Amino acid sequence: MEQPSTGGGAGARVLVVDDDPTVAEIVTGYLDRAGYVVDRAGDGPDALARAAAHRPDLVVLDLMLPGMDGLEVCRRMRGQGPVPVIMLTARGDEDDRILGLEVGADDYVTKPFSPRELVLRVGSVLRRARPAGDASGPGAGSGVLRAAGLTVDPEARRAVKNGAELALTVREFDLLAFFLAHPGRAFAREELMREVWGWDFGDLSTVTVHVRRLRGKVEDDPARPRLIRTVWGVGYRFDPATTEEG
Repeated sequence: MEQPSTGGGAGARVLVVDDDPTVAEIVTGYLDRAGYVVDRAGDGPDALARAAAHRPDLVVLDLMLPGMDGLEVCRRMRGQGPVPVIMLTARGDEDDRILGLEVGADDYVTKPFSPRELVLRVGSVLRRARPAGDASGPGAGSGVLRAAGLTVDPEARRAVKNGAELALTVREFDLLAFFLAHPGRAFAREELMREVWGWDFGDLSTVTVHVRRLRGKVEDDPARPRLIRTVWGVGYRFDPATTEEG
């Protein structure tokens, strides 16, 4: 069967972490034929060792691993440096999917899944993680964005708050760049999913979790957000000029 195009991500190193050898073999085969350099690990310690030896450009990570689960693996990998993560979760386990997003996964795919869809998701995340020359991401080509003590450089994939660099995941960066590029406008979660994630449908809790995580990094008091406001019945609005609770 012909493989889908990855949109320019071919040649990137992808680490596949799954204790099911059949799933790992299928995923590896599809990614290999799509042009990626693929490494495999069957458990958490092996995954961390392989990531330390050869830093991957992206990790496909099963949530349910023996011993050290995918959440802990994701936390430890993040501790070694930023790396995009696509989490594999069981269908219907919404709490687990949200936990995966909370620890920094950029995307998730529910089992059973289409290997072709997974390859497309890998390509999408890698395109948005590319540091320069990518005109497809939110805010790309618009130059440096500045507001409310925040500076976002879409080409360098660098975000700074009051002089301190922010440690953002791929999706958090895209979401912040999109908000800064559209100040004062309210967006529904469906719109944000389409514009930032590039999805026409999906679990809207993905947007909710990422907004909450982003607030934790850009707001002075995440419990009382003044920059990324909730617009009840609509979605969210970025208010850079807000100086007091409205």
